[in-house]
Amino acid sequence: MSLRSPLGKVLGQGSAKDGVHHWWVQRLSSVALVPLTVWFVVSLLSLPAIDHATITAWIGQLWSAVFLILLVITGAWHSQLGVRVVVEDYVHGHGSKALTLALVTFFHVVVAAAGVLAILKVALGGAR
Repeated sequence: MSLRSPLGKVLGQGSAKDGVHHWWVQRLSSVALVPLTVWFVVSLLSLPAIDHATITAWIGQLWSAVFLILLVITGAWHSQLGVRVVVEDYVHGHGSKALTLALVTFFHVVVAAAGVLAILKVALGGAR
């Protein structure tokens, strides 16, 4: 037995019982993407040239590689959160919803891993 009212039990939880957490995580990831995206654009525009050698040297710098990895991971995470909401709202069959959510998650993990590995390969001098 609980002393909480029915409204108090469900307030802020949404139908999936974690709606507020999902909402906050999506907002925090979007806030994190703002300075990372501004850094990315400003960094690219400040390069003397946009050729392979210049970009490779830029990615080879420690902080450029770190911020690029953060941008890729945060972008993939934010995208996955947004696509998850669309799937949860518009895919109605339980089996197809579960399969679509699993595929969306798998796709975003693969994209993030490929991005991080590509950055690391270039940063560590393995791209030729």
